[in-house]
Amino acid sequence: MTNLPKDAILLLSVVNTKLRDYYKSLDALCEDMNADKKDIICKLESVGYEYDEGKNQFI
Repeated sequence: MTNLPKDAILLLSVVNTKLRDYYKSLDALCEDMNADKKDIICKLESVGYEYDEGKNQFI
């Protein structure tokens, strides 16, 4: 994960902020930041969060 925190809770905060302010989808964020979507999803699922496409955030 390029330029993203390794800590899951910090990752949650950064990703949700970026999704809210800059990106229309998780795919767009991952493409722009050269990040692995599966890695982000797995790391955040490990702390109880799932991506909601309709809300464009992890909840």
